[in-house]
Amino acid sequence: MDQDAETRAEELRERLHRYNYHYHVLDDPIVPDANYDEDMRELIQLEEKSPALKREDSPTMRVGGEVLSGFQKVRHERPMLSLGNAFNEQELWDFDRRVRQGLSPQDDVTYSCELKIDGLAVALTYENGRLVRGATRGDGQIGEDITSNLKTVGSIPLRLNETASLEVRGEVFMPEHSFRRLNEAKEQRGEALFANPRNAAAGSLRQLDPKIAAARNLDIFLYAISDDRGEGVTSHDEAIAYMKSLGLKVNPENRHVGSMEEVIAYVHHWIEKRKDLQYEIDGIVIKVDSLKQQDELGFTAKSPRWAIAYKFPAEEKMTTLTGIELSVGRTGVVTPTAHLDPVTVAGTTVQRASLHNEELIREKDIKIGDQVIIKKAGDIIPEVVRVLEEARTGKEKNFSMPTECPECGSELVHLEEEVALRCINPRCPAQIREGLIHFVSRNAMNIDGLGERVITQLFHHHLVADISDLYTLQYEELVKLERMADKSVNNLLAAIEASKDNSLERLLFGLGIRFIGVKAADTLARHYKTMEALQSASSEDIQAVPEIGHKMAEAVEQYFLQSEAADMLNRLKESGVNMTYKGSTGSESDKFQAQTFVLTGKLEHWTRDELKEIIEANGGKVTSSVSKNTDVLIAGEDAGSKKDKAEELGVEIWGEERALEEFE
Repeated sequence: MDQDAETRAEELRERLHRYNYHYHVLDDPIVPDANYDEDMRELIQLEEKSPALKREDSPTMRVGGEVLSGFQKVRHERPMLSLGNAFNEQELWDFDRRVRQGLSPQDDVTYSCELKIDGLAVALTYENGRLVRGATRGDGQIGEDITSNLKTVGSIPLRLNETASLEVRGEVFMPEHSFRRLNEAKEQRGEALFANPRNAAAGSLRQLDPKIAAARNLDIFLYAISDDRGEGVTSHDEAIAYMKSLGLKVNPENRHVGSMEEVIAYVHHWIEKRKDLQYEIDGIVIKVDSLKQQDELGFTAKSPRWAIAYKFPAEEKMTTLTGIELSVGRTGVVTPTAHLDPVTVAGTTVQRASLHNEELIREKDIKIGDQVIIKKAGDIIPEVVRVLEEARTGKEKNFSMPTECPECGSELVHLEEEVALRCINPRCPAQIREGLIHFVSRNAMNIDGLGERVITQLFHHHLVADISDLYTLQYEELVKLERMADKSVNNLLAAIEASKDNSLERLLFGLGIRFIGVKAADTLARHYKTMEALQSASSEDIQAVPEIGHKMAEAVEQYFLQSEAADMLNRLKESGVNMTYKGSTGSESDKFQAQTFVLTGKLEHWTRDELKEIIEANGGKVTSSVSKNTDVLIAGEDAGSKKDKAEELGVEIWGEERALEEFE
C-alpha cells in the first residue's frame, strides 16, 4: 500500500471527523462548505483508487453527526441517508449516464427537481392521521425525539386530512425575516448572534423549552414519504401531490422535468433567482421520478443512486482584514466591524464584515492583518468565517476592546448575562444620533427626507439633541445646511408636520424602548389607548397584557420612570404630536375579507412586513406561495417565478401603483 496515500487518507479522515463534529453536533461550522467538499472528494478518490484504504469509521461511510444529550434517542426504521453531490454540469450529465446505465435501455427517464433548503432534516411519524413523533436525522440511523418542539411549528399539521399512517421527511428552516428579527433582538439584548438561519433553526429545535421554539417562527417543507407512499402513487411527483392532499406543506417550486437539459435549465434559473426567496437554499436536489426505477437503482452504502444534490458555487472568499472599527448603537451596545480589502462576494463588493462582539474575536483568534475567509448570506452583513492561521507572517496585531466608550468616553460595562460591552451613558452622542435615526424610520414615525445623512447633519450642527427637537426645526436653520435647498426644506418640514398625526403605536416604537418592537408597540397601544395610561401603568399591569413578557414590562416601566423621558414626551405633546391610539397602519376594515394575497419582488413603498400588516388589518391573509386559492399577487421589481405561476393560474396581479390606490 502506498504509505503516502495512507498517511494522507488518515489526515483527511481526522480533519473531516472534526469538521463533522463542529457542523452537526455543535452547530458551529469551522470551515467553508467548499473546503469540506474538497477534502471529502479527495478522500473518496483515494479510497476508490486504493480500496485497502477504506475504514469502517471513514467519514465517507457516514451520513451525519452524533446525537446530542438531553433528548430521547430515536432509531429510524429506514435510514435518513445523505445525497451525493454534483458541483458542475458535467457531473450532472455523469449522474444521468449512471442512472440510464442502471436501468433497462428502453426505459424513459424523467426527473423531479426541488430546492435544497438550508435547514434541519426531520422525520415526522403519523399514525391514523395524527402526529405521534418528530425526530432529527442525527447520524442517519439514530436521531433525537423533538416532538414537543416540532409541534410548535405552525406549518406542521398535528392531524392530517386523512387517517393515514406514514412517515414523512422534510426540512425545518427559519425564514430570512424571522432570522433578521431574532438577531436584531439578540443584538439589542447584548447576546451572541446566530451565524446563519440554519444554525438558528437547529438551535431553536434543540431547546428543552418548547416555548422558545414556538417564538422563533420556524417553517417546514416536506419532500419525501419514507414508507407507505399511498395507494396508486407511482412517482415522486405523485408522492408530493399526495402529501399536499394530506395537508402537508410542500415546496411550490418543485418541478417534474423530462430531461437532463431541463434539469440544468432549472438549476441555472435558481442560481439567478435564489436571492428572491425568503429562505436560504444551498443547491438543487434532483431525483429520478419513477418510484419503480428508484427501487431498481437502489442505494450505495451512504446514499441513493437515484438522487443527487447540485451544490451552488460557494459564496465565500478570502481577503485581508486591515482594521477594526467600533460603533455604538442606540441601545449603547459597542459593535466591532472589520475593514477588509475589497473583494467580490455573491455579486457585490464587500469591504466590511460584522465581528459582533469581543467574545467572537477571541474565539476565532482574529488579528488585524490576518488573511480571512468571509461569507455573505442573504441580506445579512458579511461575516468573518475563520482566520487562515497558516498564512500569518508575524506582523499581525492583536485587538483588544476598549474600556471606555469610543464616542463619549464613559466606562463600558457588561450587564448581567450579556456578551456585549455596553455604554450606559444616556447622553452618549452616538446613542442619541442612532435613536433619532430609529425614530424617523419607516416602521416608526416614517418621516420622509430624514435619512441617516440628514439626521447626522442636524446633530453635528447642534440643531437636534433629542427627538422632540425635530418638531421645533425652522426653515431658516435648515436652508443653510449643505444640499438643503428651498424645495427639500419645505418637503421635510411638511413630512415632520404630517408625522404628528401618526397613531400611538408608531410613536411608542419610535421611542426605542428596549425589547419593544413593532408588534409589542402595537399590542400596548391597542390595550392602553393613550400614552398617559401606559405611563401610569406598573410593570405588573403591563405584564398582564397578552404577549407582553416580564422583561418587556420592566423595560417600559423603567423608561417612563426617567425624568428625561417624561420631559421629552411633554415637549412632544406641546408640539402637537398625537398621543392616542388610532388603529394600525391603514384604517382597519373588512375591505379584503377572506382574500388571500402573495407578495413577491422588491417593494419600494413598503417592507413586506408593513404590507402584510396593512392587508391583515383590512381582513386579508398573506401566504408565501401562489396557488389556485390565491386572489391577488402584489409584484414589485424583479418578480420571478411567482409571477409566472400567477399568470399561469389566472391570478389577479397588482403592481405597487395599483396597491397604493387600493390601500389608500
